[in-house]
Amino acid sequence: MKLSRRVSWFLLVFGVWSWVIWVTFAKNLWKDGSGLAFDDAGNPTAYFWVHLALAVTSFILGTAIGVIGFRGVRAAKK
Repeated sequence: MKLSRRVSWFLLVFGVWSWVIWVTFAKNLWKDGSGLAFDDAGNPTAYFWVHLALAVTSFILGTAIGVIGFRGVRAAKK
């Protein structure tokens, strides 16, 4: 399958954007002081674990999509 240059760039930018957004989210989740992510004893709550799983899944999918886009951009230049 051959991707167009436009689609390849879109996928690459989407992969990078996904990393930027979810890294920021993970940092904010880790520093959460509202009581949602950590209980009074400082232990992670279910909210923390669910959102950490979402972030990790998004890192993996963002990386895969970005790699596909990068390969498409490289192939379009040849």
